Amino acid sequence: MNANYWNTRYEAGQTGWDLGQLSPPLKAIIDSVTDKDAAILIPGAGSGYEVDYLLQQGFRNVTVVDLAPLALERLHERVGKQPALKTIAGDFFELQGQYDLILEQTFFCALDPALRPAYVQHMHELLKPGGRLAGILFGITFERAGPPFGGSVGEYRALFEPVFSQVRLEPCELSVKPRLGSEWWLEAVR
Repeated sequence: MNANYWNTRYEAGQTGWDLGQLSPPLKAIIDSVTDKDAAILIPGAGSGYEVDYLLQQGFRNVTVVDLAPLALERLHERVGKQPALKTIAGDFFELQGQYDLILEQTFFCALDPALRPAYVQHMHELLKPGGRLAGILFGITFERAGPPFGGSVGEYRALFEPVFSQVRLEPCELSVKPRLGSEWWLEAVR
């Protein structure tokens, strides 16, 4: 699942994860942030509706990393080039930097489950002390091979709790109707 794989998915319109709008859980997370200078990272942003909202709310330090250059091109077509937005076409696992908040929506579930321990470790490294990883994970197992890849809350606790000082995992009541009951709210603090 390299850049070509994801670009092909975007070109073919095979983006079933795309809600066509900002997801209510991410809106709630963003609305909880009062520091407009907070360094915010969105890995695997795809269409990046959360980027639109962050910029509309006056956030001044938003970074997006995505393997698919086409996703980033489409994002720029929609929001334009803005000084508050930095986009990186590349591999999340090679990303360097320090962030106050990392937003998770469909990135974790797009990764091969064998990469999950590396994901958790790299997220921890990218967060400033006291920084948080917040978003949504699928709390179900899918019938067909992924992506997306699901999982269980027990598996997620075993991954995140040894690495992060605080981990919150609970059913997401803000999910859109088709996903209600299958998404879990994640908040992990470094």
